[in-house]
Amino acid sequence: MKKIITYILILLSAIASSCGSSSKNKAVISTKTKSTTKIKKSDYAGNRKIKSIVSFAKSFNGTRYKYGGTTKKGMDCSGLVYTSFKKENIILPRTSRTMATQGKPISLKKVGIGDLLFFKTNKRKNVISHVGLVVETKGTIKFIHASTSRGVIISSLDEKYWNKAFVSARRVVM
Repeated sequence: MKKIITYILILLSAIASSCGSSSKNKAVISTKTKSTTKIKKSDYAGNRKIKSIVSFAKSFNGTRYKYGGTTKKGMDCSGLVYTSFKKENIILPRTSRTMATQGKPISLKKVGIGDLLFFKTNKRKNVISHVGLVVETKGTIKFIHASTSRGVIISSLDEKYWNKAFVSARRVVM
């Protein structure tokens, strides 16, 4: 019985610390946003691989959240990114925390379609726990990700929750 309770506690802890989202995840524009700078369309946005990765990720839009999931039956945030890049034979680590060590760090002013955004969503742990894939940069940065409450959705970095949780951006496809 103790093993079962311990297993359940570990599982709940893992779910709470990965791919977190807020049920208050509505389009709220922050007055003190990190992404208010006008973003130019990236020169590399026409890259075939990037288009394929983003298109494949968007095909999961509406898929329910499932911790550890990588299919239409259920998807978590790092699973979405991992699966989308894998389609183009780009193998990334499986967790958002480890993904955050890949590629090249970039400023928000230089973020383009296909770049990765990393977030700290767990208030108790000060580690990267969420990742999203940039799908739009016109006016505001929009990214696709798997939220625990709403599944695979597209959100804006201007939303207060995501803006506050944002940590860094990285470019994997050069």
